[in-house]
Amino acid sequence: MADASPGRLSEAAALELLEHGDLLALGAAADEVRRRLHPAADVTFVVDRNINYTDYCVSGCRFCAFYKEPGSGEGYLLSRDEIFRKIEETLALGGTAIMMQGGLSPDLDICWFEQIFADIKARYPIHIHSLSPPEVAHIAGQSGLTVAETLRRLRAAGLDSLPGGGAEVLVDRVRREISPHKIPTATWLEVMRQAHALGMKSTATMMFGSVDTPAERVEHLRRIRELQDETGGFTAFIPWTFAAANTALHEGHRAATGDDYLRLLAVSRVYLDNVANVQASWVTQGLRMGQVALAFGANDMGSTMIEENVVRAAGISHAVTVEELVRLIAAAGFTPVQRDTLYAEVRRYPRP
Repeated sequence: MADASPGRLSEAAALELLEHGDLLALGAAADEVRRRLHPAADVTFVVDRNINYTDYCVSGCRFCAFYKEPGSGEGYLLSRDEIFRKIEETLALGGTAIMMQGGLSPDLDICWFEQIFADIKARYPIHIHSLSPPEVAHIAGQSGLTVAETLRRLRAAGLDSLPGGGAEVLVDRVRREISPHKIPTATWLEVMRQAHALGMKSTATMMFGSVDTPAERVEHLRRIRELQDETGGFTAFIPWTFAAANTALHEGHRAATGDDYLRLLAVSRVYLDNVANVQASWVTQGLRMGQVALAFGANDMGSTMIEENVVRAAGISHAVTVEELVRLIAAAGFTPVQRDTLYAEVRRYPRP
């Protein structure tokens, strides 16, 4: 995929804007890019559900309050019937997709995932947007397979697309400090490269505000932009702020502010000129900040989050109905549009 713009923002310029740019001027610049890419003034959202199939995890990330030690007896693994019940509830609420993500369990290999995905597809008309790169790499290791073969088999079983979880900040210094047992930057990127080569779309994410610096945040954006130049496989970029409560990093931690979030969001919209969609993170920032984000480059409000457990475990809990999301989008001056995972329109709502 060729560069989207011959005059694209450099890393040095992005860092200068992130650290010293006037916030309102940044917002205006990001809004201009957003309106150029999405002139219809639509703001999209998806109705889907996170299904965290297990909280047993060998990674032990310092930023995570969700995982349980394998063998401790304190965690869970959802049964097939429990997963099916959650899917049925999702469909009854007008949902179009599920996002199955969980811990890196030592007890689950590719056969478990192949069976559950095949069973889901045999029973339900739903998009399976599941398994972050760390999960894919872990499944490959558990199963004695390459990443490419793992993805081919999972895709054949019913996996439709990949979420961008596990990216945190794609700089190995940061990853060694907050998640030393999780995959390095190069592996995260390679999983996405292989998925895109198979025709599978994915999102790209960033969890910032733990131990990362502004320069490292820009380096993360550079890695996403470079891979998107190569493959064109990312549908959206989703940044959110680290929640420290209940994690091993909480002591002495300075939480990222709303100003930090809006700056990063705006710079990412301008810098990632080859990624069509930028998503507002109301799950961590709250609905009002999510609404403000629509003036700072975001064109998508993400998911209604029928269920969310990982961020809640870290001490943050926000919830929204479709009706409330539609009202918030319309109040910001945009047309609310329900989409599917791949950004096809499902339902258009009239503006009041």
